[in-house]
Amino acid sequence: MAKKTKAEERRARAAALREEQRKKERRAKILKIAGISVASAAVLGLLGTAVFMEFRSRNISGVQEYAIDEYNHVPDGQRVDYAQSPPVGGQHWNRWQNCGVYTEPLMPEFAVHSLEHGAVWITYEPDIAEDQIEALQGFYNPGDYLVISPYEGEMDAPIVASSWGRQITADSADDEDLARYVQYYERGQDVPEPGAACSGSISFTAAEIEAEIAEDGPDAESLEGADSDESGSDADNEDTDSETTDEPSAAPEEDTE
Repeated sequence: MAKKTKAEERRARAAALREEQRKKERRAKILKIAGISVASAAVLGLLGTAVFMEFRSRNISGVQEYAIDEYNHVPDGQRVDYAQSPPVGGQHWNRWQNCGVYTEPLMPEFAVHSLEHGAVWITYEPDIAEDQIEALQGFYNPGDYLVISPYEGEMDAPIVASSWGRQITADSADDEDLARYVQYYERGQDVPEPGAACSGSISFTAAEIEAEIAEDGPDAESLEGADSDESGSDADNEDTDSETTDEPSAAPEEDTE
């Protein structure tokens, strides 16, 4: 009788172990399914965000798109004849315009280099109302990939925002499409050098550059040496010292496309 009891106990323990193993397997399966569901939800969330962003971009009224065939560097001081005014891309100088707010017009050849890095360049007619200028300047926060400046060339509207290969016009700073455009295309990724620096380079205004070129000739050395205080701009250069032309090592400078 005792032997039968021990055998029954062994069978009972074996059954209990099998049941525990089944429970562990069920828990593992549930966790695996839950993990797949969470991952799927995350992927769907990302896809949903991408679709929403694409939908939103296509619902910004008035965006013009342009093909950019050439965007190689030309020597600093060599002027480029752009197809658009303000330009939306193309050949440009070796250094870029530091992102920030400027109160004087800029050289397009430097600003286009900023567009190549994913910046949006907001330009406005110099004679628009002061409250409009202040509202446009309010788009910028330190670290943003925005260049904001007056523009003396021809424009199709009092305000024009340009990014690489795209442009939108606005009659006033409170235009909702303008705000959506800036929000969507600032730090653009469909540019030749996405994520490249938008500081640590040039804070000259157009007048200062033209004076340097007239005095010293169109060579690179003649355009070095000014920081934002010397240039009279309000550009954000908190990562730079007085020699703002010291280019950061992380910034790709040899784009030969």
